Amino acid sequence: MSETLLAFYPWLKAFHIIAVIAWMAGMLYLPRLFVYHCETAVGTPEYERFKLMERKLMRVIINPSMAAVWVLGLTLAHTLNAWWQPWFVLKLLLVLVLSAVHGMFSRWRRDFENGTNTKTQRFFRIVNEVPAVLMVLIVILVVVKPF
Repeated sequence: MSETLLAFYPWLKAFHIIAVIAWMAGMLYLPRLFVYHCETAVGTPEYERFKLMERKLMRVIINPSMAAVWVLGLTLAHTLNAWWQPWFVLKLLLVLVLSAVHGMFSRWRRDFENGTNTKTQRFFRIVNEVPAVLMVLIVILVVVKPF
């Protein structure tokens, strides 16, 4: 690493971790909101409140933090030249899967927004575990670098 990159590396890493925490907080909370949203009837004040909470969570926290995770993470990967390290390749694949889950959450949020959700509470309770499992695997890959 050059002197300039060495100077900024701890800051990039710190902001990347902060963005990951924010993204994961939202990704763990949104499907929990969906579980409770399933209990409300379309058009009721409670239903509308959940729509507002989900929209704000997605637009104010989840989407911006995911963008920051990607920008900062790719910058860190470039700084470390990690592109072909096996742990990083698998980590990147899992982050792509997590991003796809993010996209599905966005779709399901729009279904609630339009009053067209067909998923059950049980479905959302199970889906709620997916980001947590991905997070555990990603953190292990980054910290332990098992291969």
